[in-house]
Amino acid sequence: MAKQPKTENPLIKQLSKRIKDLRIVKGYSNYENFAYDHGISRAQYGRYEKGEDLRFTSLMKLIEAFEMTPEEFFSEGFDSKSKKKNTK
Repeated sequence: MAKQPKTENPLIKQLSKRIKDLRIVKGYSNYENFAYDHGISRAQYGRYEKGEDLRFTSLMKLIEAFEMTPEEFFSEGFDSKSKKKNTK
């Protein structure tokens, strides 16, 4: 299976930064220890922090590991400039 290329989507970049920032806030300087402690594949978690796309179910597992609701997770770290403007 070919390796999935890193995305250049600005929202994915913000998502990966939010994941990394929350890990650090939880007191983990090393992503591998966080992943291990929360039953997440260390290699896969590393890819999330590097900005590779992830599945919804994986994102929900991460949000649970951070002991947050989806609303809390998405309440910070996402630049409104990256959102598409409504056009009529």
